[in-house]
Amino acid sequence: MSVFSGNLLVAHGGGPTAVINASLQGVIEEARLHPGIKGIYGARFGVEGLLKEDFIDLGSEDDEIVLALSHTPASVLGSCRRKLTEADFPAVLEILKKYDIRFFFYNGGNDSMDTCNKIHLLAQKSGYELRVIGIPKTIDNDLAETDHCPGYGSAGRYAAISALELWRDVESLPIHVCVMEIMGRNAGWLTAAAALAKTSDEAGPQLIYLPERHFVEEEFLQDVSKWHDKLGGVLVAVSEGLTSPSGEPLADSGLIDGFGHKVPGGVAQYLSDLIVRKLGIKSRSEKPGLLGRCSILMQSETDREEARAVGAFAVRSAVKGESGYMAAFFRASQNPYLTEYTLVPLEKVANAEKTFPAQWINERGNGVRDGFIEYLKPLVGSSLPDYAVLGKRPVPRVK
Repeated sequence: MSVFSGNLLVAHGGGPTAVINASLQGVIEEARLHPGIKGIYGARFGVEGLLKEDFIDLGSEDDEIVLALSHTPASVLGSCRRKLTEADFPAVLEILKKYDIRFFFYNGGNDSMDTCNKIHLLAQKSGYELRVIGIPKTIDNDLAETDHCPGYGSAGRYAAISALELWRDVESLPIHVCVMEIMGRNAGWLTAAAALAKTSDEAGPQLIYLPERHFVEEEFLQDVSKWHDKLGGVLVAVSEGLTSPSGEPLADSGLIDGFGHKVPGGVAQYLSDLIVRKLGIKSRSEKPGLLGRCSILMQSETDREEARAVGAFAVRSAVKGESGYMAAFFRASQNPYLTEYTLVPLEKVANAEKTFPAQWINERGNGVRDGFIEYLKPLVGSSLPDYAVLGKRPVPRVK
């Protein structure tokens, strides 16, 4: 019985993360174990690199470089937001055949899984034997059919620790409101992660607003005023994708990305201005932005190891003959935390979006419930920093 053989091509799509390179490490390490995989290639800048035949020989990289991948931020291959069109398909098929690509892996989010599915269907329709597996990746955690996504745990850890530190700053000089803007266009998973910073009912962030609920200005101002009257300083965590009751973005940059999505722009500054104008309270905005998705300093060890493992699982699945699937996570146990890897059809994942569950948002729409915290804790890795708190034994007042 002959061994199915050919070259392997891997590419990255969409926004980078702190662990996308860990998945790449898993792909390379696993591919080296299988004699049917002759060459291991990486396409520079996603499908744009595929169309330009801009490939890197990953199989020839030194072991030290491969080992360093899981601790390297962003995407070493480069990424893109290119959406394949019908006009691209003939060139894609020709290039795959030209380089004898028989194993194709695309590491990305919703739109990237659509690209992956299109390449799978293209090969099928053309009678070209190609094994295609999508590798999940997104800090937004909004891929369907998987418990969570690589990249989310690390970005969630960054959001939580940043909120923890910001709150300590705000309570040190309690004279203003701080509005912290966190990435997430339509799904509030990452913004919700800031709730992990709450060490008590009064600790910040006192208010959390997700895009799954329309933003109501009057309620927001009431919420801020109440907490400011009580504590003096307030920390508010908001998603960049907040919308008005009519569904319009609170802050719209006016830009459209390569996948046709509106690019959010400056919701924290918008809300800070609103607080100053309507409440007369000093306010400032903070926006970690890209740092929140690529920081290696706050990388979750759980996230890193799972990203590496799912990359390897994808390769093993393709070698076994599977194609047209995304590698996914199944939470087999919460306590102790245990994850298993499975395959889901790409057609179920492509362009599908898993928003934050309504049952995990509080009734007022300005916070999250404990069920989400239990879901999140194992994904962010080790415990958050335990900072000092003074004043447990105050000096009695002198009469």
